[in-house]
Amino acid sequence: MLNHEETRFQNGLAKLAEVDGQAGEKVIAALQDIAPDFARLLVSFAFGDIYSRPGLDLKSREIGVVAALTALGNAKPQLKVHIHAALNVGCSREQIIETIMMMSVYAGFPAALNGLFAAQEVFAETEHKAHCRPTPPPAPCSMPA
Repeated sequence: MLNHEETRFQNGLAKLAEVDGQAGEKVIAALQDIAPDFARLLVSFAFGDIYSRPGLDLKSREIGVVAALTALGNAKPQLKVHIHAALNVGCSREQIIETIMMMSVYAGFPAALNGLFAAQEVFAETEHKAHCRPTPPPAPCSMPA
């Protein structure tokens, strides 16, 4: 039987995979050399405790995160991860752009511009990935003997 901390961590890993897919795993892996305890805390608290709460669906949560990170104005790598996550949980590009544009009122035009340029990069990355999916090799030809 898992203890409380291990349950939080396992729930967090599951929610992280649901929200961010492989992008979340990359962030956690990147922290292993410098701060593995921080990686575990991030998974347990942010995803095991907060993202797993009832009351908001994942789309609403990601819209809020995109807004907050845009407003901060200094978190481009995290903003890009969460724009990917927003797309992953079903937010449209239009919803993401409108959310970022709203931040011009509350955080200023520079923050909104930075957010829009981050979104542009993410959208370009997702288009590139969609166009570069490997195609299956052709079936071998069979020649009559």
